Amino acid sequence: MQKLIIAGRPNTGKSTLFNALTGTRDALVHDRPGVTRDTIVGNMRDRMWEIVDTAGLENAKSGIAADSTNVAMDAIAGADAILFVVDGRVGLMPADMDWARAVRRKTRAPVMLVANKSESGRRMADLSDFYKLGFGAPVQISAEHKIGFDAIYEFVDKISPNESKKNDAKTNTTQKLKIAIMGQPNVGKSTLVNQVLGQKRQIVIDKPGVTRDTVKIPTNFYGRDIVLMDTAGLRRKAGVTDDVETLSALKSLDAIEKSDVVILVVDATRNIENQALGIAARVYDAGKILCVALNKWDLVAPELRDEKLLKLKHQFTNSFHQIIKPLILAISAEMGSGVKNMFRRIYEQWDISNTDAPTSLINRIVEKLVADRQPPMSRLKRPMKIKFARQTGRHPMKITINVGGASDIPESYTRYLRRGLANALKWEHLPIIVEYKKDENPFDDK
Repeated sequence: MQKLIIAGRPNTGKSTLFNALTGTRDALVHDRPGVTRDTIVGNMRDRMWEIVDTAGLENAKSGIAADSTNVAMDAIAGADAILFVVDGRVGLMPADMDWARAVRRKTRAPVMLVANKSESGRRMADLSDFYKLGFGAPVQISAEHKIGFDAIYEFVDKISPNESKKNDAKTNTTQKLKIAIMGQPNVGKSTLVNQVLGQKRQIVIDKPGVTRDTVKIPTNFYGRDIVLMDTAGLRRKAGVTDDVETLSALKSLDAIEKSDVVILVVDATRNIENQALGIAARVYDAGKILCVALNKWDLVAPELRDEKLLKLKHQFTNSFHQIIKPLILAISAEMGSGVKNMFRRIYEQWDISNTDAPTSLINRIVEKLVADRQPPMSRLKRPMKIKFARQTGRHPMKITINVGGASDIPESYTRYLRRGLANALKWEHLPIIVEYKKDENPFDDK
């Protein structure tokens, strides 16, 4: 699939254009310049093109702005086509000239000059100035109002006429495993992503809050096609006063619903805070597979490792009834140790979660559990009769048990059944729901 790069200086509307062309809200949009820091990747609607939203190009020698610009220029170097976005309202800026020259030096890919925010002719600057950029006539569009996109489609269709329109037979329908990387700020999420990719794809600085967007990156790691979702760090609500950080946090939490597996990265050199447990609770409540990556394990003194790991497992086991045995693995994202093993374990759990347990096996397990420990009597002193059990769902794994007699089954007995089923079916690391279905007596109304 060919790559269409959206580039330009900050605050010209690149992320709004990305969202409009992909039909998503994946790129964080805000009036403040410099919100986008990493490259965001998506697929163009109705075209076989991959679209890349880049950070605003800035003339900075160091810091986040410099790193963002370097990542953006690397994306431009690998482009098959470029949309160079300028602000049609404010007119030509010196920075537009500087970065147009930089783009021409970096690539020979065809460039379309896009004058965004052109929905009102009365508020437009002199568009003739934009000819100085050397990209030809500016195409007037409004990314916010989705005006002028026909010219963009014609541009990409001329470059690859054989692949322009999506063909259902060519579309890859294979479901890739979506893995969200989550955690508090500065615990090593982006470092882990870079380690998996084998390149500095995400900006890593020893400063919290660098990642703002949820960045989706398709890749192949350890023999499997996956989509990594690098998310912004989540802080306690009391510590969030910036509206951009609020939007970033909402996108991070939304990534839970859109993922199949969540890797919760925690800092092994610090105590586990309630914030991390809160993220885990959201993951379990959403029925997703959770892997806790105990990062920076190489910095923990060897004599403290067993105690720290045991304490963490107790914290998770005692905090969540949805899980029998939390999947907690020690890694070093920077050094790469333990990363392949972690993904191997994740793949194993994902494969298990996509299977259906035989109904006969489930009933044998339930019968044995009931024989070993009889259900308690109801408040009305009626015995509960378990009649039939079957698997009725995945992600989370769901077991429905048909019961007669008592219907007010205490949670303690449900936990007993859940634990027994998980151990017997090798579902210890998966979220499990046990629900009951009351068998109706046809003579009750007679």
